[in-house]
Amino acid sequence: MIELKNIEKYYANKGVKSYILRHVTTSIKQGEFVSIMGPSGAGKSTLLNILGMLEEATYGEYHFMGEDVTAMNERKRIELYRNHIGFVFQAYHLIDEMTVAENIEAPLLYKKIPGAERKSRIADVLDRFNMVAKKDLFPNQLSGGQQQLVGIARALVAQPSIILADEPTGNLQSAQSEQIMDLFRKLNQEENITILQVTHSEKNAQFGNRILTIEDGVIKEDVSVSK
Repeated sequence: MIELKNIEKYYANKGVKSYILRHVTTSIKQGEFVSIMGPSGAGKSTLLNILGMLEEATYGEYHFMGEDVTAMNERKRIELYRNHIGFVFQAYHLIDEMTVAENIEAPLLYKKIPGAERKSRIADVLDRFNMVAKKDLFPNQLSGGQQQLVGIARALVAQPSIILADEPTGNLQSAQSEQIMDLFRKLNQEENITILQVTHSEKNAQFGNRILTIEDGVIKEDVSVSK
């Protein structure tokens, strides 16, 4: 599903290169649940942003579902992103002026999904996450855990092939964190959605089946999680 070959990300200033990622080569198969770990500043979020097509690598090859992302124009990349990738952020990134239902609907408007289908998909995810009673509330009327559930519902409503999650439980208490991680595991095991999460939590990393450890922009370790 994903093939990275010699991915590098650096910034040049007066001829001096400051590397964020170096020689990152790895592959991720459909249906895997991969955790990316490492110290702060190691390059984890940059790698996730490159995979999510929010940033471009300075050098190297990135193939997504058989297509060469590095050779694509911006329009084609946006199309690929909208059709296949769901992003979940630590800070939720909900739109304050929009209700729960409107936040969930946003990616469907970008994809120009017809009104009747939008309504049906929103009703499905609201029901699935037990949020029907909260559909007309605004983000500031929800707890952190509820806001993150809305963020995941928004990612799922577009029916992505892969979910990229950047510290998805970083702002949550342990009980809420467990609920979110159980949900990710369920989506991965029951619906075969590929999940990549950046996490500092050893406990959260164990929900997946593989851990990539990055230090100083380099993959230091790639191990399977024993169940």
